[in-house]
Amino acid sequence: MTMRSNRIRALLIMLGAAATVGESTPTYATDTAEMITLNPQTMKFAPVPGLPSCASAAVLRGDPRSGPAWVLLKLASGCRVPWHWHTANETLLIISGRGTLAMKDGPPLQFVPGAYASLPSHHAHQASCSRACLFFNSADGAFDIHYVDTNGEEISADQALKPPARTKRMKK
Repeated sequence: MTMRSNRIRALLIMLGAAATVGESTPTYATDTAEMITLNPQTMKFAPVPGLPSCASAAVLRGDPRSGPAWVLLKLASGCRVPWHWHTANETLLIISGRGTLAMKDGPPLQFVPGAYASLPSHHAHQASCSRACLFFNSADGAFDIHYVDTNGEEISADQALKPPARTKRMKK
C-alpha cells in the first residue's frame, strides 16, 4: 500500500470518526461537544434535491436544508453538474475519483485525491467526473443551488439539467 493511499484511508477514518448518519432518518449532529462515530459501511447515500440524478450525498453533520453542514457527496462516472452557484460558502476536498471543477474567473481544478477548493458565496462553478468521484463537502449555510446559463443569468433546474439536444445526421 502506498503512502498516498494510507493518507486517503486515514482521511476517510477521520471523517468517519467526526460524523454520524442515522438508520432510516438522518440524525443531524449540531452540538460540537457531542461525540460522533460512523462506520462507512452504514452510511446512507440519497439523491440531492436540485442536483442531477447521478449525484447522491450522505449527511455527516448539520442539516443542509436549514444551515451549515458536512456532507459526503458522490458523483457517478460521467456525471456533470452544470454551471451554478450557492448562497453559502462551499469547500470541497476530493477523496477519490477523477474529474474537473471549472470556476468562473479561475483556473480549473483537476479532481484527484487530496485536491481542495474553497468557493465563496455566489461564485459560479461546474463539476464533472470522468471516474466516479467522492468529495467531502462543507457549507457554512443552508444548501441551495442556482443554475446559470453561459451568460451568468439564472435559469431553472429543468433548463440546466435538460439533456443536450441530439442532432440528426443528414442523409446523403
